[in-house]
Amino acid sequence: MSHISEVFLGLFVVFFAAQVGAEIAQRLRLPAVVGEITAGIVVGGSVLGWVQVNEPLEVLAEIGAVLLLFSVGLETQVEDLRKVGRVAVLVGIGGVLLPFILGAAWAKVSGIDTPKALFIAAAFVATSAGITARVLKDMGVLDHTTSRVILGAAIIDDILAMLLLAVVTSLQGGEALGWVGLLLVFIQAVGFVALIALVGTRVMRHSSPWLEVPINPLSPLTLSLALCLGLALAASFLGLAAIIGAFLAGMAAAETTQREALEKQLRPILALLVPFFFVVTGSKVVLADLGNLPALEALAIVTVLAVVGKVVGSGLGALRLGRLEALIVGTGMVPRGEVGIIIASLGQQAGIFTGQTYAIIIGMSLLTSMIAPPVLGALVKRGQAQSDLRREPSEAGAAIGEIEEIELQD
Repeated sequence: MSHISEVFLGLFVVFFAAQVGAEIAQRLRLPAVVGEITAGIVVGGSVLGWVQVNEPLEVLAEIGAVLLLFSVGLETQVEDLRKVGRVAVLVGIGGVLLPFILGAAWAKVSGIDTPKALFIAAAFVATSAGITARVLKDMGVLDHTTSRVILGAAIIDDILAMLLLAVVTSLQGGEALGWVGLLLVFIQAVGFVALIALVGTRVMRHSSPWLEVPINPLSPLTLSLALCLGLALAASFLGLAAIIGAFLAGMAAAETTQREALEKQLRPILALLVPFFFVVTGSKVVLADLGNLPALEALAIVTVLAVVGKVVGSGLGALRLGRLEALIVGTGMVPRGEVGIIIASLGQQAGIFTGQTYAIIIGMSLLTSMIAPPVLGALVKRGQAQSDLRREPSEAGAAIGEIEEIELQD
């Protein structure tokens, strides 16, 4: 078989496996990403051995990750951050700080040096808003206060996660940095994020008409994708992850008047390229790395810490809404999903994670994405039931008041 034939065979196997895995997962009411990664584990070297990750697959996977984060940024508008209010800000900050601290503590106790421990902690931070939004949408409660807080906090969560990732990525050079060096790294990362998130979004808001000047009817999409690749390259030059630049490019493009059209036009591209990232990610998991009791114990501990970090950290920020509502918000922030998996993949590519650590982080991301949806659904139903019980007496009182008013009129 020629080299080209081998390449296309690999592309076919990966893409077809992604479709089968996603279909099975969705029929089981699980996120599609869970099925795609599981498909990667099955067709990878750990089980069937049908896929050997080569350069073409790596490149497609990297492009898929960049476009995925661009689409996440495209759903993030600066104005949305101003609307979510103090509660969502507290939820977002709490949902970043506590998981980061718990993740770093576990890594240090496991004997991992500080720069790598901080990178591992970054994988604990991100929240998959897409998984939670799907559950809330299916239940018809997207317009509820807790739902708005969750989704607003998830936006803040993602931005803080990208900022943390920018800092910890810069610390992986192996040089011992003092406080001055660490401060410079932080300023560089914050400066890049702030420049694009604040200045870049404002420039794009006023430049929307220019996107339609070219004759090509798809020029808003093509120019936005050029911006995505350009900022991904700029982030790489600064020693940051390319996905950070892609995310910020999405935030900038979200400020244009063509935002909704861009989202629709991007979907077929995402459908083609993003599955390669998740299947390739799964194919790199070596099940033998989890085939011993210490590794399984570590996976259980990491998953518990990941769940507790979000439920407690985010929940505390939402306590003013009520205990049940705070628990709903905390649970809604639990799924790590695609962003946590991308961070794990970056760590594996850079040689920061061992095979076992990589498998544990991927396993944690999968488990949190599987555990949270059914628990969140049950809590939302409980909240609806309690709301109905509280409403019934007031409705009865209103009815009695109407009857008394009618009697007085008579």
